[in-house]
Amino acid sequence: MADSSSVAKLASQRAVVIFAASNCFMCHAVTTLFSELGVSWTVYELDKDPKGKDMERALARMVGRNPPVPAVFIGGKLVGPTDQVMALHLAGKLVPLLRQAGALWL
Repeated sequence: MADSSSVAKLASQRAVVIFAASNCFMCHAVTTLFSELGVSWTVYELDKDPKGKDMERALARMVGRNPPVPAVFIGGKLVGPTDQVMALHLAGKLVPLLRQAGALWL
């Protein structure tokens, strides 16, 4: 059974980690944004993972909503769902955060 500590462990293994679902449009929007920014990211598609339902429950508690995807972690820290990522991007704070985490070099 996955809990928030196992989710946090997965989230800390790369600079940008996205917990998603394969059929989630907002998940696709977030991964597209990161790709366009030149960010290398790792995605865990919960609907394709044997422990996905357990991770989804843990993420719902962490994010405070259900469904919790996409749940974006940068530098091992929960940034949040799409609206939080987009708000950071529009405020000019996403790129510096990505640089600080080592996800961008330019």
